[in-house]
Amino acid sequence: MTAEEFIKLRDFIYRKTGIYFEEQKMYYVKNRVESRMEATGYENFRSYFTWLRFDVTGQELQQLLNALTINETYFFREYYQLKCFAEEVLPEILERKRKENSRKIRIWSAGCSTGEEPYTLAIIMKEMLEDVDDIDWEIYATDINTEVLQKAERGLYSQRAVRLVPEEYKKRYLYKKGDFYEVIPDLKEKIIFFQLNLMDAVEMRKMRNFDVIFCRNVLIYFDDASRRQVAIYFYEALVEGGYIFLGHSESMSRITPIFKLRKFKNAFVYQK
Repeated sequence: MTAEEFIKLRDFIYRKTGIYFEEQKMYYVKNRVESRMEATGYENFRSYFTWLRFDVTGQELQQLLNALTINETYFFREYYQLKCFAEEVLPEILERKRKENSRKIRIWSAGCSTGEEPYTLAIIMKEMLEDVDDIDWEIYATDINTEVLQKAERGLYSQRAVRLVPEEYKKRYLYKKGDFYEVIPDLKEKIIFFQLNLMDAVEMRKMRNFDVIFCRNVLIYFDDASRRQVAIYFYEALVEGGYIFLGHSESMSRITPIFKLRKFKNAFVYQK
């Protein structure tokens, strides 16, 4: 794949997904494209790219996106943010729900990868609301990568993925399966996994009435224009006063001024 061909492919993926690969990612993209060409029997980039563009099923584009968007994650990642959510943000949400006479809390893990984040959030909700009977909650977990979603739904994890899970939580929410740990059914049933392209205007407009959105280390793969558009979708998806958590190196203030920055004891959080 030449530099010119890389740019053609990069721009095509960007138009479809908002994901933007810088020039320094060319080698990374090239290796994964060549793997897909080998798997599909195409010997040159031109013919493969033509097929990719005009494949009405969209299946090959999805396979290529799966190859390009695999990210390692683990339970209880960026713990200080989770502590902020559990001990500071969640009590505010509960207080507001009672004032509004509402029983439902909705959480969205956007870019959930193989599921460690939404399962972590489910553990937190189970623990924090153990003695709260008048609140129901659910977690929506989305990703553009269909392969990681399949792994997430299975809920089977290596020792490395669960290394930061406190022992009492391991005993309560995971059970040993050979060299792996599997999430208990009670936790799985609280999470709805499905595929979603954050730049799909039609599907994103269906995402509404969320109290909290976690979108950590996802927008780093977008350019400024796409980040702004996704931020607007998130704003519209949140209830009034809803919260959004970004990755530790990400800043919503650099993307758009529509969110208010809240300084909690444990973390900075953006609020509608």
